[in-house]
Amino acid sequence: MKLWVVLGMALLWVELQNGSCQQIKRRKDVGQNRIRPGGKRVKVRKLKEVAGKGQTLLTQVLDRGRFLRLGQSTSLTPGRNMELRCKGNSIGWSYPPYLDTFNDSRLSIKQSDKYSQLILTAPSAADTGPYSCWVIVCDGTECERDHDRSYVSYIYFTDKDNLFVPSAFHFKIVYLRPDRPTVVPCRVTDPQAEVSLHREVPPEEITANGTQMTYDPSKGFVLQNPSPEQQGVFYCKAVTKGTPQISTKYQLLYVEVPSGAPLVSLKVSPESVTGGDNVNVTCTVLGEPEGDVSFTWSYPGQDHRPVHIHTSLRLVHRGMSHTTRVSQSVLTVEDLETIDFGNYICKAKNQHGETSVMTNILSK
Repeated sequence: MKLWVVLGMALLWVELQNGSCQQIKRRKDVGQNRIRPGGKRVKVRKLKEVAGKGQTLLTQVLDRGRFLRLGQSTSLTPGRNMELRCKGNSIGWSYPPYLDTFNDSRLSIKQSDKYSQLILTAPSAADTGPYSCWVIVCDGTECERDHDRSYVSYIYFTDKDNLFVPSAFHFKIVYLRPDRPTVVPCRVTDPQAEVSLHREVPPEEITANGTQMTYDPSKGFVLQNPSPEQQGVFYCKAVTKGTPQISTKYQLLYVEVPSGAPLVSLKVSPESVTGGDNVNVTCTVLGEPEGDVSFTWSYPGQDHRPVHIHTSLRLVHRGMSHTTRVSQSVLTVEDLETIDFGNYICKAKNQHGETSVMTNILSK
């Protein structure tokens, strides 16, 4: 009898131990739901914070209310309306500049309480370029761009019939400067296209080596250290699956004109005048080929006597490796009167500064 009691108590003890182990195992199984395959424990709340960090606010609106966050570059189909959104109640936008130049009615921007909307109807290959938005932060009446919340995506409108981004010009001048890289701007609409650079005379292909010359489909060929030997007429060739296509032609000119305020000179013709004569006062500026110059005149008979002012510009090639822009403004006074004699002042202004020069016209 005692033996049966001892055996019963032993069996009961074993059952209790098994139940305890199963309970511990079940608790462990529940805990394993918080462990990812890599063995790292992850809290759900923390995971959401990590997922939202660094994401762009620039999105494309798709059909049926779906949205796509845009990356650094995006390829879209031309002809289909594009709608972009940027979260925020005060948003600024930028887009290919020609849309502003031609006041394109296909582009519209609307601001709501929670987001800003950019819509481009019937986009084409010519609309290829960078599209960006940013949050505008205001302090009272002063507002500025928040650079930490700026987002950009380069959008390709891929068109097999227009591998190069169309241009209004069939021939462009590109200036080579020794102190900065030069870009031959043959941009493409398909980032997968194979693009090469060619010299027209003598005919040869210029190979991009990844250091001195590189290719970026959003910019073109970048010449890191321009030299006089790179002058000439060039074009780009692009190939995908079909017939190769040729870009606009580019005239590369090497320049060595220093940047700075205008270098101005004044000349009076004829040098000796008297009452009743006609006189020309010529204001000449030598400068960078791309540097626009504006002229302002002050003269004795201003607001009382009629004058004619003619402005012109031309490029002057000085030797094989020197190109200068000559800008001129010519002030003409006819049938000189006493009021016309005195000081003539020409003020020339460019992006770097302004220069004023003066000459005096006296009656002989």
